Amino acid sequence: MPEDYPSQSPANYELSAPWMDRQEKIALHQALDEIYLENVGECVVFQWVEKIREVLQTIKPAKREANRKKDRSKSKSPPTLQPTQAENEVPEIIHGEVIVDRKSIFQGHAAEVHSIEDVNAVLARLKMNKKISNATHNMYAYRIERKTNKGASILQDCDDDGEAHAGGRMLHLLQILDQKNTLVVVSRWYGGIQLGPDRFRHINNATRQAIQQAGLLKK
Repeated sequence: MPEDYPSQSPANYELSAPWMDRQEKIALHQALDEIYLENVGECVVFQWVEKIREVLQTIKPAKREANRKKDRSKSKSPPTLQPTQAENEVPEIIHGEVIVDRKSIFQGHAAEVHSIEDVNAVLARLKMNKKISNATHNMYAYRIERKTNKGASILQDCDDDGEAHAGGRMLHLLQILDQKNTLVVVSRWYGGIQLGPDRFRHINNATRQAIQQAGLLKK
């Protein structure tokens, strides 16, 4: 367990389930992250165990039934086109450590993105989390590398979501780090005490930590 669990960091865990496909693992990771985000500062291990048990009880019968249907249909119907994995896939989102200062809470979320569609998919998925959706601000910035026959270009943008200049500072940090194909969102839950310039330091730290924890930080 991290020394600052559960006040600022979640418990560490490793998911080993070879029989689960990638999408199921991502869904389970996100479900566990949501439980932590909804209970920041509280012990969530037992809630995680119950959630994992619930997911396993749902997946295993569904897989058995799907396999039975697949076996029956092999001899009855010709193959049909199915949506590609990319069409149904939301890039994996990694949640950074929680930063607390005078009752205000900051947390970064990072994902590898390669298109505007990826950016929108990640933002939509984050907003499905009630805790994140209810944050005072969800500022973000992204940089996407586009390669063509004429060379490479960078598509970049940011949004303050009401926290003046925050998105621009996040984008500036991505530029300094020369980040590519990276989206980072920082959620802030205002604690009722104005932090002044310190808030930008926390936003920058949350940005960098999330990118690093997602394995996207350039060396």
